[in-house]
Amino acid sequence: MKRNCFRKNVLAGMLAFACFLVKAQETPMDTTKVLEEVVVSVNRWEQNLNEVPDRVAKVSADLIKFQNPQTAADLLGISNQVFIQKSQMGGGSPMIRGFSTNRVLLVVDGVRMNNAIFRSGNLQNVILLDANAIENAEVVFGPGSVIYGSDAIGGVMDFHTLSPRLSITEKPRVAANALFRTSSANNEKTGHVDFNIGFKKLAFLTSVTYSDYDDLEMGFNGPEEYTRPDYVVRENGVDIVKVNPHKNEQVPTAYNQLNLMQKIRFRPSADWDIKYGFQYSESSDVPRYDRLILKNDDDSFVNAEWYYGPQKWMMHNLSVAFVKPTIFSDQAKLTLAYQEYEESRHNRSFGSNRKTNRTEKVEAFSINFDLDKAFNQKFTLFYGGEFVTNTVGSTAYHQNVNDGSISATTTRYPNNSKWRTGALYGNVKYKLNSKWILNGSARFTNVYTYAEYDTDMFPFPFSEAKLNNNAVNGSLGAVFNPTSQIKTYANVSTGFRAPNVDDIGKVFDSEPGNVVVPNPDLEPEYGYNAELGAAFKFGSSIDFDFAVYYSYLDNAIARGVSTFNGMDSIDYDGELSRVLSLQNISSMNVYGLQMQFKWKLTKDFLFTTAYNYQKGKEKDAETGRDYSPTHVAPGFGSTHLIYSFMEKFKADFYTNYNGEISYENLALSERDDAHLYAKDKNGNPYAPSWWTMNLKLSYSFKKYVVIDGGVENIFDIRYRPYSSGISAPGRNFILSVRVSI
Repeated sequence: MKRNCFRKNVLAGMLAFACFLVKAQETPMDTTKVLEEVVVSVNRWEQNLNEVPDRVAKVSADLIKFQNPQTAADLLGISNQVFIQKSQMGGGSPMIRGFSTNRVLLVVDGVRMNNAIFRSGNLQNVILLDANAIENAEVVFGPGSVIYGSDAIGGVMDFHTLSPRLSITEKPRVAANALFRTSSANNEKTGHVDFNIGFKKLAFLTSVTYSDYDDLEMGFNGPEEYTRPDYVVRENGVDIVKVNPHKNEQVPTAYNQLNLMQKIRFRPSADWDIKYGFQYSESSDVPRYDRLILKNDDDSFVNAEWYYGPQKWMMHNLSVAFVKPTIFSDQAKLTLAYQEYEESRHNRSFGSNRKTNRTEKVEAFSINFDLDKAFNQKFTLFYGGEFVTNTVGSTAYHQNVNDGSISATTTRYPNNSKWRTGALYGNVKYKLNSKWILNGSARFTNVYTYAEYDTDMFPFPFSEAKLNNNAVNGSLGAVFNPTSQIKTYANVSTGFRAPNVDDIGKVFDSEPGNVVVPNPDLEPEYGYNAELGAAFKFGSSIDFDFAVYYSYLDNAIARGVSTFNGMDSIDYDGELSRVLSLQNISSMNVYGLQMQFKWKLTKDFLFTTAYNYQKGKEKDAETGRDYSPTHVAPGFGSTHLIYSFMEKFKADFYTNYNGEISYENLALSERDDAHLYAKDKNGNPYAPSWWTMNLKLSYSFKKYVVIDGGVENIFDIRYRPYSSGISAPGRNFILSVRVSI
């Protein structure tokens, strides 16, 4: 009843609000402007996008403010070119061109976030970032290993957080922003404030965001399989099943999150620019919804508890830039960073008194040195080096939930494992003439991984594993701009991913009845990519761009049947489980098309649409047959009709849509997770197609106050994005107030 009243009040407010005329901002589809002077920081160096032989999606600050994403994962989703999977509400795993998790790279303020325990299963680490403190973001499609090293096979997501602003006068530059946002589907309550004070040489910026979410309500119209008819609670020391009076409410999914950021900028002269940044993120416990809805064949629940403990991330980041021509460079930048990660998993079977608790901590240190030198108007060299080291701590114990007694169990990873990498890289840009630009890159990388196994808990036939891998990567690209209205480009590139601690050291139940054991003989996997793209501008009103690509992953790491001390099944956490291990036994190819069209109908109306199509095949380790890869999303896109008036009013009426994945085209791993999917006429799991209608509005009161509102999923469609363990929000009313001084 409270939520229904909330919705009625919000709807009444929005109907009144819609009478206003909204603030004009950049269009939500304006993510790949290629024929304008758009500067991107692709390949670590700022360049004009017209000279880059890659597809880059740029998400602007205005777009972020207008679309009001709850998390950084949702922020990537509004680019309409990155597919987002969610296992729980407090999550979001980006899929880029058929690659995901540890085959795509997260970068924040020039520092890689991927660490030694990034896994092949869905990753939720991107939500550690504060969507309200991100100035802009870029997605670079295709292998980025030449510049970013291991993991950047499918693409790179590069986030730039708010930066301190210096004063250009003798008076201090003072600015502040405050935001309050609420949404009805999960009763969101978000508060954000950031404050900047800048002098001529010194500036400070502080940012704080706190968000609290209740259980998420799905839509009313859709597959019955997605509903939540019952759930588990513990009363008087006993697990019982309760009937859910509101079957569209996904119980439990509630969580909260705090983000803090402090930055200092010191510019003693025009040649030097020194920046220090501190970022901290911490969530509450996050229920893993996909494991909590899992049932046995007799319709009994498998788990009574399954949640991630508070996910914590802290980063210190120091960058020193020197901008003055020398014999070695025109610009040089040193970036030092120290990060700490903490995550934990807690699960208990239904009817059991024993809860398993596993905690992982990672300490990461990195140093990057990047330089560029223009030898003349035609020839520019970009080069640099990198060193990264990770130390993994892993602890575990069983706890009796009745009497609190503690007993030992296996850790998720070998404690005190090491992962480190060093590299040298370079990129050459050569302008043949005013129309042709050539790019070539190369990188040498060494990756070292070490794990020492605890043979007291598990009688491993080995006591340690050491991997020392070298990789050489390269890329070639060409840009041809025959006129100022046309850009064409082509590139070929290679990427790689070296085994990390998660690959060689993990012991865990990948799903009930299976256990993955370490394989100390893993080798790197290698990616090869070719891409062709073009962008056209027809007069002053129409823009169209597209890219076609093909990627091949060789020596791919996949789970395969294995043995442990000669046995194909062992007892793990009290259950007889089949033995699996990660092995270099697979390969994968993915091909697809990305396109975008923008048409300015009048000075006030804009029509935009974007679509992404991808297909692929992956060799199954057991059968040797080809199946659809797990992370190849169905075709997806978005179409917008946007009205803007007098820089005061903006309205965006749009639809998001996804294609179907039939049972025949469903990845084998997804078939095993049949409880996450709807059922076709034959009773087999499949991912139905879906579409939603949405409306966003914004109104600017002078220059100090902006009110944004919207209704997502207007027709209250019940849908679940492909591979996700949680259904998307139903009809969702959003209202935010932003004050700037």
